[in-house]
Amino acid sequence: MINRAKFFTSTIMICQLMIFGCFTFITASAAQVPDSFSGIVNESTKSVVNISTTQVIKQKAPKFFPFFPDFPFSQDSPDFEGREREFRRQSLGSGFIVDSDGYIITNNHVVENADDITVTLWDESEYKAKVKGRDPKTDIALIKIDADKPLPAVTLGDSHKLNVGDWVIAMGNPYGLGHTVTAGIVSAKSRFIGSGPYDDFIQTDAAINPGNSGGPLFNIKGEVVGINTAIIPMAQGIGFAIPVNLAKEIIRSLKTKGYVERGWLGVTVQKITPELAESLKLTSRQGALVTDVLKNSPADKAKIKRKDVIVEFAGEKVSEYSLPRLVAAMPSGKQAVIKVIRDGKPVELIVTISRQEEAMPEALIAEKLGLKTKTINPEIASQFGIMDGGGVLITEVTQKGTKTGEDVQVRDIIIEANGNRINSTEEFAIIVKDMKSGERLLTLLKRGNSYLYRSIRMRE
Repeated sequence: MINRAKFFTSTIMICQLMIFGCFTFITASAAQVPDSFSGIVNESTKSVVNISTTQVIKQKAPKFFPFFPDFPFSQDSPDFEGREREFRRQSLGSGFIVDSDGYIITNNHVVENADDITVTLWDESEYKAKVKGRDPKTDIALIKIDADKPLPAVTLGDSHKLNVGDWVIAMGNPYGLGHTVTAGIVSAKSRFIGSGPYDDFIQTDAAINPGNSGGPLFNIKGEVVGINTAIIPMAQGIGFAIPVNLAKEIIRSLKTKGYVERGWLGVTVQKITPELAESLKLTSRQGALVTDVLKNSPADKAKIKRKDVIVEFAGEKVSEYSLPRLVAAMPSGKQAVIKVIRDGKPVELIVTISRQEEAMPEALIAEKLGLKTKTINPEIASQFGIMDGGGVLITEVTQKGTKTGEDVQVRDIIIEANGNRINSTEEFAIIVKDMKSGERLLTLLKRGNSYLYRSIRMRE
């Protein structure tokens, strides 16, 4: 028979050990959660600034209509048509000091088109700032103030080491009310939200409020791991930050050159759906399906073909979203090994990356065609019924540009130019830049549910 006393004693000891073990686990887990973020806040507050911008807008006053019989002007009055007037548009954002000499990082959309930029420091002192460089594709800008004192700079961390579930603290200086601090966790990494070709956002539930754009996202070591950038207005607890590792190279380029130089491959790619994987006899959906290769591009010279599935670039596994980012990070002239699946078989190719032209493709298109355009990424293009890549959305037909008789309209989506499938304004600009005035460009447009060919003449 079992000795009951020993049995109960052993049972109690086991329970005590289990309780002690559970308590130890809970204590260890709780130890990773700080009691307060005040230490980080106190150390970092002086590095976070408020940015106020002013933009002068010129606009004609609205016409006066003869609805008021007592109005003192007649229709012959010069004021009847309205005069061009100026008004000032103001906006507020945040930023953070990255160099004691007065270099400050913020979002491009905070300072874009600003005629006047004022930076307010922690001690309420104000300084006029100059833009040292902007990168609209990643929404990063570098500005500088000339302060009469060394400024407290943040410490940049390593966003690659950030894990889903890690604590983060978002800080900003919105509306000129002073510093605000919110805390949360990393909800996801490498988020693509359709804002640009190099999307790689950190998603967090730390509240990012209007006016916090350009402010820092800290880890619990007090290091900056991201730049607060975007929110989803209709959703609570969903904010997005640019990883600081992506920003580091851009900051260096903006500081030394004023612009960002990127590598260029010359392909358009799309996501591999289950149906495409079956049709192409692929064993995995990992990779980026090549839909087009631009003539004389690095990809063309490396013998990359349509229907190739790029699975690896320079030792990194790729997707349709990560490939542009990996290529852009590679210096011009450097060779990279690209692994593709072609007709079900692995093929290894060598490509020499060239420099992507950064002369603002939208400006080039506007100058040569009189069209204002915007890239529609593949994820968004699919909502318009375009399933084989992206396109170029026409947002405005300028007065001095394309003739209305050529029937190009706002909201048309350009998907082909001179027989080449185009996925972005960059690719469209490459085709347009070498064309001479008076020459015609054959385009395939998607208008609503219809496809149309239109011939557009280069501006004289």
